Amino acid sequence: MMKLYEQIPMPNGLTAEVHDLSRQIAADTVRVELVIRIPVTLSPDDFAETSQFEQTRAVFGEEIVYEHRLERSFVTSENKDSVFRGLLDTFKQASLPYLASPKFRTRLAASKYREILQNPYKYRHRQDNPTESA
Repeated sequence: MMKLYEQIPMPNGLTAEVHDLSRQIAADTVRVELVIRIPVTLSPDDFAETSQFEQTRAVFGEEIVYEHRLERSFVTSENKDSVFRGLLDTFKQASLPYLASPKFRTRLAASKYREILQNPYKYRHRQDNPTESA
């Protein structure tokens, strides 16, 4: 079960949600798992052409989500919190500056549109039926 650990508001108007998915795997051992999710509401301004926006929205719905996972297996139970904080600190230092960029939402939207173009058969049924979303 995803447990919301922290929300990080970013200067680009988006919010990174940090979730803790850690779980016990043995009596004294834990799998530490951290999931970062950034929901992005699609906007025509994020696309070069209105048709790209419409096609992307038809496939993925009104909102797309960036997701990144970090994990460590076989962590002793007493070290779980410090390992989790270490993973989060690493993410904040290495990835957060890129994700907080004003261009991030446009780049994410463009990557989703490219995904549709590169995998037309995977998404064909969603383009034909815009009420379905990913």
